[in-house]
Amino acid sequence: MIPAIPNSLPPLEARKGVWLKGDWHLHSRHSTDSSNNSIGKIIGFAERHGFDYLAITDHDVHVMGAVASHTWADPEFGSDRLLLFHGAELTANRGHINILAVEPYDHQRVFDHRDDRDWNLLALKRELGVHFSANHPSTKNHYGFSFDLADSVEIWNGSVWPKNIPGVRIWDDMLKSGRMLGGRGGSDAHHGVPETPELTTSLSIEASANYVGTPTTWIYARERSKQAVLEAMAAGRASVSANPFNPRVELVADHDGDGVMDMMMGDNVKPTGAPVTFEVRLLGGGIEGASYRVRVVRNRDEFATLITDPQTRSVRFTDTPGLDERNYYRVEIEGPQVPYPAVPNSMALSQNMVALSNPLYFNYNPSF
Repeated sequence: MIPAIPNSLPPLEARKGVWLKGDWHLHSRHSTDSSNNSIGKIIGFAERHGFDYLAITDHDVHVMGAVASHTWADPEFGSDRLLLFHGAELTANRGHINILAVEPYDHQRVFDHRDDRDWNLLALKRELGVHFSANHPSTKNHYGFSFDLADSVEIWNGSVWPKNIPGVRIWDDMLKSGRMLGGRGGSDAHHGVPETPELTTSLSIEASANYVGTPTTWIYARERSKQAVLEAMAAGRASVSANPFNPRVELVADHDGDGVMDMMMGDNVKPTGAPVTFEVRLLGGGIEGASYRVRVVRNRDEFATLITDPQTRSVRFTDTPGLDERNYYRVEIEGPQVPYPAVPNSMALSQNMVALSNPLYFNYNPSF
């Protein structure tokens, strides 16, 4: 079934909110393939580096689904400064899903049905009121479930950028098919810095190359609450940066030509038939005076390559979305990496990929 183009869409609303940064995919000592990575170490690092939210998503198969009596029951699982989500990485024969929730939920039921039919998993997800996020869709343990189950997708997994390129293509395929699917990042970090030399393992070097915030997902939430953050991620009000010191990218647009940028990432409108002005903004971190390369993607294909102005850290482009067709636009930002002193080897692994935006949508059917 091809999703129908809607006859009308709700008008855009003026929004007030807050940008929050965090990491959606982390493993502690409760995952058996982790080392030197207690929950206290992860949370302490995130607090010291100014993160706002965190999801520790240990492999449920390592505890046969009993994350409630392991990760969540750990005395170190708590923070007065972070929005700390309850979650786990569903580790199944068909791949991996991060299950995310505001409050504790019955994860054992999800684990026990991990190889069930997709429509049964969808019913269970709705009953439990949890968020399903498709993990690393193109890697060895790829997401092999229906994307109709997913509320979001991990478009950037870990600090090694090139391995994510096929996953971004899969995301583009889903977007072009008519699905409005929010993209996020996740470090998938497993290893911490050992406290003493004798605790060093062959994988300890990974702590210097991939840890909390490589990459960082920025969420624009209506308020600083877990519920608002999950809603915003599902809506695609997010962008991803290679590390927390790189700039946050925002893609906005003036869809009705009144001179006001009234669309932001995740918005979906009916086109007017007139040209639309888009603006790419780099905010927060970054290297002063640097210019960044902007790759504009329209409906899976490269639409334009632009260079940001070093003073305004922005660039504009125009296009005319068709009245009787679906279109989406997103951007990729390339340029110099800002150092991440606590994870110094991550910069080289991310290469020149600095940030990704979620899309702006035209003529998408929100009920599809």
